[in-house]
Amino acid sequence: MPQLRDSSTRAMHASTGMRDDFARIFGIETEYGVSVTGADRAVDAGQVAMTMFQPVVSRARSTNTYLTNGSRLYVDVGSHPEYAAAEALDPKDALLQDLAGERIMRRLAADAQTRLRASHGDHATIHVFKNNVDSAGHAFGCHENYLVRRFVKLELIEDQLLPFLITRQLYTGAGRFAESGFQITQRADFLDEAVSSATTRARPMINTRDEAHADPESYRRLHVIIGDSNRSQWATWVKLATTHLVLCVIEDAVRRGVPSGFEGLALTDAASANRTVSRFLDDPQAGLSIAGADGTAASLTPLQIQRRYFEVVESFVHAHGDRVAASMPNTSPQEILEAWDWALNALERGDIAALAGRVDWALKYRLAEAMRRRTPGISHTVLERLELEYHDVANGRLYDSLIAHGQLHEITDRQAADRAVSVAPQGTRAALRGAFVTAAQQANAQYSCDWTTFTLTSPVRHEAVLLDPFGTSPTPDFTVLMDALHAAQ
Repeated sequence: MPQLRDSSTRAMHASTGMRDDFARIFGIETEYGVSVTGADRAVDAGQVAMTMFQPVVSRARSTNTYLTNGSRLYVDVGSHPEYAAAEALDPKDALLQDLAGERIMRRLAADAQTRLRASHGDHATIHVFKNNVDSAGHAFGCHENYLVRRFVKLELIEDQLLPFLITRQLYTGAGRFAESGFQITQRADFLDEAVSSATTRARPMINTRDEAHADPESYRRLHVIIGDSNRSQWATWVKLATTHLVLCVIEDAVRRGVPSGFEGLALTDAASANRTVSRFLDDPQAGLSIAGADGTAASLTPLQIQRRYFEVVESFVHAHGDRVAASMPNTSPQEILEAWDWALNALERGDIAALAGRVDWALKYRLAEAMRRRTPGISHTVLERLELEYHDVANGRLYDSLIAHGQLHEITDRQAADRAVSVAPQGTRAALRGAFVTAAQQANAQYSCDWTTFTLTSPVRHEAVLLDPFGTSPTPDFTVLMDALHAAQ
């Protein structure tokens, strides 16, 4: 197994400004696939992406910009429109930001489609897929970001978190109709390594490039690549929420110098384990090889590994529930445990019908089985079209139909997601970034920003650096920046 190299061996120290609690920053980066059907002549993905981003370029003079809700919008490698959600304090806030990204992509596609039909025929239709694999076999990602205390060594993340990330796909996988059969994850066959600093040359499950977007002496940004892009709101929330609780256990154990309870679960071959989990329906009892706590090899099923994690986390929450609850303004630890336990119970019963109301892969599988009963011998091509229709946020109808008929559970209202398109999450630096972008646009000022630095270039030049992602109070430099913008309005 490749070993991670920690960029800092700095021990815990009170002077670093590190928060001695369980608060965390969450974020999701989603790459979207694009295509066009019904056009009079061919339109490649690059043309689609640039047509979608024409309004962005005319406003920001770039395909890389930040929005009034604090998020980042850009075109990534491979002509993939990408939305990086603003920093959120709570998994439900991060979910709202992710849903805002779907809405933004839909609006960009609708505007681009109107212009495209003027030049490529009245039937040209833009499709924007929130999935991870296209028809040509190219893979693209959904990346999760978690702010983690710097004293947690990367080797510990590999040994104690990676087995959880691989096996949580039992209830967070998006599912895929592969030529070889149905898989519960979309990315398993495309991930080359357990860990790596690369994202395109090699596709790791965890990316180790050290960009904290915060005080690097206190924090690291854990960049998780293994997850699928979910349409299910429940799955998006649960993957963030359960991962948060597992990280809380790991951080607390290091802080107190005690075992976490996750010892002895390190996988001997993460890539092989990931592929086994993806083919869970072929053999639910297939074991994953682990290096036991005593150094001897052992084997546990994906469900057994998940139960081990659940039991440790449940015990931890019972002991530290109030402090853990204080880390999330909108989600209770007990709520997470109940959702997690419900999913594991359904999996242990083999109750795909129950899972289908919340888990993407189970819903797809159930739909496919119903189609096979009606049309025996249904082709793989038809199932692929079903899948793409489900993931199409621009012109797909299947997802909304399933919601309307109560076949897929929503955990937030649509009005809240609509507000998240323009309003940044509260309680983090994103609120200040959103205020800056809003004021700069209203003043028609020239500006730029990234996750930590806000720069006004005209009518005056001024810069503010906000290193604390938990910071919501304007710094003196930020106040000067905003005063200059308000004066220009």
